[in-house]
Amino acid sequence: MKIAIVGAAGRMGKMLCALAEGMGMKVVSKVDVAPGYDSSWSDDVEGVIDFSHHAALPALIQKAASSNIAYVIGTTGVTPEEQAIVDEAAKKIPVVQSGNYSLGINLLLEFVKKASEVLGEDYDIEVTEMHHRNKKDAPSGTALMLAKAAAAGRAVDFDEKAIYGREGDVGARPAGEIALHALRGGSVIGDHTVMFAGDVERIELTHKAQTREAFAAGALKALKWAKDREPKMYSMRDVLGFA
Repeated sequence: MKIAIVGAAGRMGKMLCALAEGMGMKVVSKVDVAPGYDSSWSDDVEGVIDFSHHAALPALIQKAASSNIAYVIGTTGVTPEEQAIVDEAAKKIPVVQSGNYSLGINLLLEFVKKASEVLGEDYDIEVTEMHHRNKKDAPSGTALMLAKAAAAGRAVDFDEKAIYGREGDVGARPAGEIALHALRGGSVIGDHTVMFAGDVERIELTHKAQTREAFAAGALKALKWAKDREPKMYSMRDVLGFA
């Protein structure tokens, strides 16, 4: 399968290029704004993996839709307006979009949803994440996925229950609140913890990425899986058979 990597000069892009051949893929276009990289992908590309900046996503996915090729999105920080364009493209091509492509995180999503369902509002939910100093968006796409899984477990509206950090005299913690906190520093690849804090016990579900290979391998697997699927928006849960 001939593929293009968008954001090829970045950490994830380089890892994707390094792993692709071992997974039966050939990277024929390495797309990036950095010098020495391709400005666009070639006509023989059969699928695209995008880990570029979210502002570039609309034009890129529209180009993929016009060429009828599968698209895997690893970019996070996508705005509602950009997401609307992505959703429209998914009516024409298979699109896999996930805040995290690791097997461990996708298993954790299942655990968080179930724990939230069983424990209920007697347990307060706090989501914390830490990444390297160069990560631009906060909270991480993975933290949002985990918090939304917790909301789904409680059958509540995420936007109504979510709070992002705390500052000042905020008063007592409201029942049912789902809080997200972002830490940045050093070279941390990605740590995520969901805490369920009750009056007599505390449960913490944690995932720590040791290498970006976990994310890159998952994204490559997602593209291979999506290649001949019907036009639709898919998640990594679909790829792994959890959905």
